[in-house]
Amino acid sequence: MADARPAQHAYSPPMHPSLHTLRPSHRPSLLRAPDPQGHAKVSFAELFFDLVFVFAVTQLSHRLIGHFSLAGVAQTLFLMLAVWWVWVFTSWVTNWLDPDLTPVRACLFLFMLLGLMMSGAIPDAFDDRALMFAGSYTAIQVGRTVFFLWAARGGHASLVRNFQRMLVWLATSAVLWWCGALEETWRLPCWVAALSLEYVAPSLGFAVPGLGRSATSDWNVSGGHLAERCALFVIIALGESLLVTGATFSAHAITAASALAFVVAFAGSLALWWLYFDTTNEFATGRIAHSQDPGRLARLSYTYLHLLIVAGIIVNAAGDEFVLAHPLGHTSLQTAVCVLGGFGLYILGVGLFKWSVMGRWPWSHAVAIGSLAVASPWVQAWPPVLTSAFACLVLVILAAWERHTRAACVPQVPVARTPPVA
Repeated sequence: MADARPAQHAYSPPMHPSLHTLRPSHRPSLLRAPDPQGHAKVSFAELFFDLVFVFAVTQLSHRLIGHFSLAGVAQTLFLMLAVWWVWVFTSWVTNWLDPDLTPVRACLFLFMLLGLMMSGAIPDAFDDRALMFAGSYTAIQVGRTVFFLWAARGGHASLVRNFQRMLVWLATSAVLWWCGALEETWRLPCWVAALSLEYVAPSLGFAVPGLGRSATSDWNVSGGHLAERCALFVIIALGESLLVTGATFSAHAITAASALAFVVAFAGSLALWWLYFDTTNEFATGRIAHSQDPGRLARLSYTYLHLLIVAGIIVNAAGDEFVLAHPLGHTSLQTAVCVLGGFGLYILGVGLFKWSVMGRWPWSHAVAIGSLAVASPWVQAWPPVLTSAFACLVLVILAAWERHTRAACVPQVPVARTPPVA
């Protein structure tokens, strides 16, 4: 089988005016220096910051398990959207700022503290800890933007203007967050409006009357850095899934059925990793690193579409806990929704991610989603461990299919051949 990975060749990243055209003497000292390979390294400070979100993902998973009703699922989905938005916006900022410099690192650690408070409020975010959740969330979102404007002072006007527009949007949404936190009857409509504003803002270029609208070419990012950051968040979510599997297995009596459910849950996590990291991530990283408009890919592929991938892992982790707790009997509705829905959401997210970087939809993913959908009316008569095994088998077949056909699906870069010496 031909190797589908992009060929290694010398490359000069695209030069956009936001950062690269600044002379070294004029470049703000807190900004990252341009990386010649278009892939700035992920710092240990960023990895340390991510540890807070291990806790956040765990809180979300446990909240979903403990509040599995229509209202509980909707609230958990909303909180997951908010957690993701805090993390991904911070990843964009550290793509521009240098986390190895003391002021940036200190600010990042302050946001860690606020993120820990936000994560701690997740179980009661719609009740007694609404103010704690909204206050820490808005402090991160607005505070990070204000800090960037200070850090980028003297930088290129388009970069500063982009964050000025962003500040207007985030400050407006912050008012709604606080109104909802302080008044319970307004909480749901205010918070939905606030988060909707934040999610639609990038697609509108943070348009503000008098300040204009940002173009994706203004968002000159290190594509390889952002791709690696999002891949690491997928690892965080997978790690939380393994944590749930191990903790639930150790908390119950070990039987043949529970041992089988444990092995199937582990195999499912392995298949999730396989589909993303073995068949998708490497090519996508090369595509965004070599893109003439990395901001466009970063916005669609990594800011929006990765949310489906992470959500699928979290939902599947809840399904694993339900199966491990009751591996035999009939598959309950909540178990079926989490197991089949979690895998289906993940497959959909990876498929859309591939479409965004390859330019075409991988039909193998549609077949896998269809297989899960066709089986859904009958799985309630199956033992939960069988339902889990079936969903796992679908994902394994899909990953193997993608592995086998990757050479045909991924565009090949022609390799120049040296003519034979006469």
